Amino acid sequence: MRSVRFFSHIGELFFALLRYLGELASLAGQIGESAWRGKKRWQQFFRQIVEIGYRSQPVVIITGGFTGAVLAAQALFQFQLVGMETLAGGLVSAAMLRELGPTITGLMLAGRVGSAMAAEIGTMKVTEQIDALRSMAVHPVDYLVTPRVLAMMVSIPLLLIQSVVCGILASYVVGVPLFHVEEAIWWENVRRYSSLDDVKVAVIKGLVFGFLIVLIACHQGLKASNGAVGVGRGTTNAMVFSSLAILIANFLLSMLMQIFFPIGFVNS
Repeated sequence: MRSVRFFSHIGELFFALLRYLGELASLAGQIGESAWRGKKRWQQFFRQIVEIGYRSQPVVIITGGFTGAVLAAQALFQFQLVGMETLAGGLVSAAMLRELGPTITGLMLAGRVGSAMAAEIGTMKVTEQIDALRSMAVHPVDYLVTPRVLAMMVSIPLLLIQSVVCGILASYVVGVPLFHVEEAIWWENVRRYSSLDDVKVAVIKGLVFGFLIVLIACHQGLKASNGAVGVGRGTTNAMVFSSLAILIANFLLSMLMQIFFPIGFVNS
C-alpha cells in the first residue's frame, strides 16, 4: 500500500506540473497576442521601466561587483600555485559574460522585481480590482502583464551590462593593486578571452531569464486567492519558482549556446 501511495503521489505531482506549465504557456500566448494586437499602455510601460530598470540598479551593481571580486580572488589564490595569475582577468571576464552575470542578475531580479509583481497583481486580484478592469472592458493582460514584459525586455540587457562591467572592474581592483598582476597583461587577457559571442550569450540568457521572471510572477499574481494568505503564498512561489526556472534554463541554454557560440578558442 505504501508503494501505491508513493506512486500515486508522484503521479499527482507530475500532472500538477503539466497543468502549471500549461497555464504558463496559455499566459505566454495571451502576452504574445496582446503585444501584437492589443492596446499599448505606454504609461504603464514607462512606469515599469522605472520600477524594473532604474530602481534595480543598486542591487545589480553591488551584486555584480562583489561577484567579480570574489571570483577573481579565488582564481588568483589557485593560479598563484602554478604561476598563472595573469589568466584570472580572462577567466572573470568570460565567466561574468557567459554564466555569472546573467544568472546573478536574473536571481536578483527574481527576488526584487518578481516578488513585487506577484504581490501587486495578487493584491489587485483578491480585492477584485482585476474584475473591475474587466467590467470596464480593459483586458488584465494588456494592462498589467504586457507592459511589464516589454519593460523587462528593455531593462534587463542594460542591467546585465552594468553587472558584468562592475564585476570586471572589481576583479581588476583585486588582481592588479592587491595581487600585483601587471595591468597591461591583465587587460590584454580580458580582451583576448572575451568576444562578441560572449556578449550575445549574455544578452540571450538575460532576455530569457527576464521573460521567465515576469511570466511566473504575473501568473502567481493572477491566480492569487484567499486574501492576504494567498498573496503571501503567491509572492513566495513567484520568487522560488522564478529562481528555479532561471537555474534550469541556464543549464539548458549553456548547452545550447555552446553549439551556436562555442567557447574554447582564443581570439588573436
